[in-house]
Amino acid sequence: MSRRASAIAIAWTARVRRPRGLSDARIRRAAELALEHGGRVGEGLSIVFVDDPTLAAMHAEWLADPTPTDVISFDLGAGDGGPMGELYVSTERARAVARRRGLDVVREHLLYVVHGALHLCGYDDREPRDRARMRRAERTVLARLPAPRRN
Repeated sequence: MSRRASAIAIAWTARVRRPRGLSDARIRRAAELALEHGGRVGEGLSIVFVDDPTLAAMHAEWLADPTPTDVISFDLGAGDGGPMGELYVSTERARAVARRRGLDVVREHLLYVVHGALHLCGYDDREPRDRARMRRAERTVLARLPAPRRN
């Protein structure tokens, strides 16, 4: 079985700061592993890092919920040569949650990328059973990533 390389585009909006140690290569690898875990090897994906107000506005517009959130996934479909989906990740949410829970901020960003990519693979987290399946998948994917380097 041949594996085709995925086309994963990464963008940082002007209002957000990239955490130290969070390279595009790490983000791309997390997304690739999540897509592989979900059976979507080689699919294209766009990942955009935004601030809380931007993601809250998108959350309100597309999901009728104006509250801040961590990641939103849009399934664009496959087959037209473009990306199969888009992820919008809140860097402010990742920083706040990591700080509040005493977690590594790089790992929190990668968790949001993995979570969003798994949504595009059909994982859901609304019902307790589905949420447990999603959390297991997240742990499995994150365990395959090298631990962040401490500075």
